Amino acid sequence: MTHKELVEVAYKWVLKNASCGVAFKELVTINREIPDIIGFGSWGFSVVVEVKASRSDFLSDKKKFFRINPEEGMGSQRFYCCPAGMIKKDELPEGWGLIYVNEKLKARCVFSPYHGHISSRNPNLKKNLRAEHIFMYSALRRLHLRHRIDEIYKTT
Repeated sequence: MTHKELVEVAYKWVLKNASCGVAFKELVTINREIPDIIGFGSWGFSVVVEVKASRSDFLSDKKKFFRINPEEGMGSQRFYCCPAGMIKKDELPEGWGLIYVNEKLKARCVFSPYHGHISSRNPNLKKNLRAEHIFMYSALRRLHLRHRIDEIYKTT
């Protein structure tokens, strides 16, 4: 499985299963963190998915600034997505879930620390709301620069 294939699977999973109405794939902004997928929903809710196609990639991810300082990372909920069995539940950082992708490219959440209504899930997980605002601003600014921002006012 390639990283690109896993990103596509995780992107679809976020939109279908994570209560997100919009999501972005590997969007580079001025933020230092570039999540593989970030989805946004109502209630100030966001989901970050980090895709790992190899074990070495997962192990090196632990050294990232946002993993060492999770309060600086984005996402009200955070998941790793990998080929089935590559990452074990007991290897996850605190507050992270796990999505397995099988050989048919079907995603299945095998562990989630998040329970209850979206607005009350894991209130102790700190996130960098400023970084999320910068991210969303950057996405909307791109539409504005391409003269497409007026499309958000259309109802059909």
